[in-house]
Parts: sequence; C-alpha cells; structure tokens
Amino acid sequence: MSLLKKLQTIPAISKFLLNRYAPYRGAGIEIDKVDLANYHIRIKMPLTRKNQNIVGVHFGGSLYSMVDPFYMLILMHHLGSKYIVWDKSASIQFLSPGRGTVYADIRLDSTEIDRIKQLAENHEPVYRNYNLNIFDESGVRIAEVQKIVYIRRKKPKASRN
Repeated sequence: MSLLKKLQTIPAISKFLLNRYAPYRGAGIEIDKVDLANYHIRIKMPLTRKNQNIVGVHFGGSLYSMVDPFYMLILMHHLGSKYIVWDKSASIQFLSPGRGTVYADIRLDSTEIDRIKQLAENHEPVYRNYNLNIFDESGVRIAEVQKIVYIRRKKPKASRN
C-alpha cells in the first residue's frame, strides 16, 4: 500500500485532504467529522455568495456535491482493495430552500458491510441503495438524496507459471 493510501486511512488526514479539495473549497463545503471506524462522515456548507443561486439560496449542484463521494469512500475504506466500488447513479429532490448552513450525515454500519461481503462473495455485481437527507441548522429537511452504489469483489488474478 502506498504511503498516501496509508495516510488517507487516518481520519484527521482524510479530513484535512478533503477540506483542501478544490471543488469543496470553492463551494464552501467543509468536512466536519470523519469517523471511519464508526462508519460516519458529517459535512456542512454555509450559504455564501460562491454557492448561492440566482434567488439567494443554496445552489442545487453544491448541495449534491457536498454528499456525492462519501458512501463510496466509507465502503472503499471498510471493504478494502479486494472490491471495486463505484457510484452507479444518484438523484436529489429539493424540499425546501437552504438559507443558512446546511448539514448531512453519511452513515453505514458493520451489518451493511457484512451483508455486502456476503452478497459479493461470488464476484457478481451488488447494487446498494442509500438515502440521506440534507438539513438546515434548525433541522428542516432541505433535500433528499438517493444513491445507488455498484460493488463487486475482484476476481483473483490467474497465477503465471
């Protein structure tokens, strides 16, 4: 495993790197908490002139961007390099205008990881559906995101003789 990949498994370093990722910095997205051991990542985004739309509320693309990669990252961390993990599709429903700081909690658990390993044991594709909500600081749901993630256990490489 490369040094960078090893470093990325340390939550404080992952958080540091993600918070310096240019698209997130530009949109004002901040990773608030990375707790990979407990399958949890918390993201927040204050409303700024850089991420507001023409009517002065959160731009929908920024709302989706703030939650986009995190199921994939948690799954990759817990499944390891023997699995392929890709985002297959996603949709977002906007429920209420976001006018202040918005938050999202991405959570999985060990039962889900065990279930995926069981389903992928035969190297066939596994599709998992995840739903999450984005809330404002007063607890109002701003958006609901549905994600479908593709997971497959890699086939062992044939040995050369």
